[in-house]
Amino acid sequence: MENRGLTGRAAWTALDDQALVAQCATDLYRASGPGGQKRNKTSSAVRLRHLPSGIIVIAEESRSQHDNRAKALKRLRRALWLSYRQAPPANAASELSGGWPGTRSPSFLAAAALVLDILDAMEGRVADAARELETGSAALAEFLRQDEDVWREAAQIRQRHGLPVLR
Repeated sequence: MENRGLTGRAAWTALDDQALVAQCATDLYRASGPGGQKRNKTSSAVRLRHLPSGIIVIAEESRSQHDNRAKALKRLRRALWLSYRQAPPANAASELSGGWPGTRSPSFLAAAALVLDILDAMEGRVADAARELETGSAALAEFLRQDEDVWREAAQIRQRHGLPVLR
């Protein structure tokens, strides 16, 4: 798949499954836990290590390696958006000018990644990030709170910068 000028995580997440897996080191192993004898005899668990970003995801809940690979790829795409930080673009506010997308919107993860990038660039200060996005602190916090993983990543960003977790 051609990435038409996309870079970093936008380019990685736009790749088809085969191309994204090609960027990963894949480990297959036997998962422990319930599932009977078949689970203990087959290497159905999948660990993907995305080499360019360093992000690692696993999927081991199914007895099917195929199902676990599909789940791991889905988790990897989500982790690339939410855990991999990049320098925000200069026109960040204009990218969200259409309003805050809901969690079911196809643009939610890209918007969440942009907000988290800005929060990180502002050293975890929500008020500064909100000002950069031309919105209020309460609106920004409400957007972050929509998704548990986004909220968790915002908390980790703040902790990395020595600030308390948002409430």
